[in-house]
Amino acid sequence: MSKEDQLIDRMRRKFPSTTRGLRTGIGDDAAVIRPAARMEWVVTTDAFLENVHFMRRVHPPKAVGYKSLARATSDLAGMGAHPRYFLLTLALPLSCTKKWLDDFLDGLALAARRFGLTLVGGDTSKYPSVVVSLTVLGEIDSGKAILRSGARPGDMICVSGKLGEAELGLLLMQRGLHKRKRWKKLMSKHFRPEPRLALGQWLAAHGRATAMIDTSDGLSTDLGHICEASGVGAKVWADKIPLVSVPEDMSILGLDPLRLALHGGEDYELLFTVPKRLALHLPSKAGGVPITTIGEITRGRGITLLGPHGGGTALQPRGWDPFRRRV
Repeated sequence: MSKEDQLIDRMRRKFPSTTRGLRTGIGDDAAVIRPAARMEWVVTTDAFLENVHFMRRVHPPKAVGYKSLARATSDLAGMGAHPRYFLLTLALPLSCTKKWLDDFLDGLALAARRFGLTLVGGDTSKYPSVVVSLTVLGEIDSGKAILRSGARPGDMICVSGKLGEAELGLLLMQRGLHKRKRWKKLMSKHFRPEPRLALGQWLAAHGRATAMIDTSDGLSTDLGHICEASGVGAKVWADKIPLVSVPEDMSILGLDPLRLALHGGEDYELLFTVPKRLALHLPSKAGGVPITTIGEITRGRGITLLGPHGGGTALQPRGWDPFRRRV
């Protein structure tokens, strides 16, 4: 057995490929999957790269494994789908093929169990840095997937959870403060994000949302994606946005909770639009997650951020963009 075969065999033992609808999983040239009747596949892919999305010297390998799958699975949450299968392409240095890999797989397996996913195949290779690429497949009833393009003028804009928590954790890590005991709990959303699967599935099943996206890039950028796809504009009420709670003893860091919420990425909350008549009857929580109405879809283009006294400013997309030039 070659060294690569031995590595794949370790993965196979960690992720047994036995589940409903799967005819052939790990161990053949490709997986064979039998889709359920009257269902549609929702398929997404996501890359997680060392020194771009994580730093090996700082991020624990178990957190890297968990977060890599959580990120990809959040795209399914953003369309209301039920996760079913995933494929893993993994390239890594020889130094990472032992303890680092075992811990990475432990985190990946934990996420797979939590989200209801079965590993059905993939590829491995040697490379100077760690490269993780995941393809995740989900199911949804035919015609029920929630797209970005359905928002209409008059729809209310809603968001789950709090915004800016992951960005706060990232800033603490970048400043070398993440290991301080009193602030350690603030790292949870950065290291272990939770895709809002139950909420997305509830919205799809009840036909409440007209458009939806997960907040992977930040509110200012992701709301822009919805507006562009739907051909609409938006107004957002700044004092309604559910902000990250910044502890008082962090005041010396000069952190602005509103800025973190507007432009911080990787919260993996759900941002969605709802017809006004239905928004009035939305529960305060769904899938165990708080829901907050933060604005309204408008005619025309552009997004306006309204202050508590009615004054408005243009909200520019300043969230995550891998190709934006940094100055």
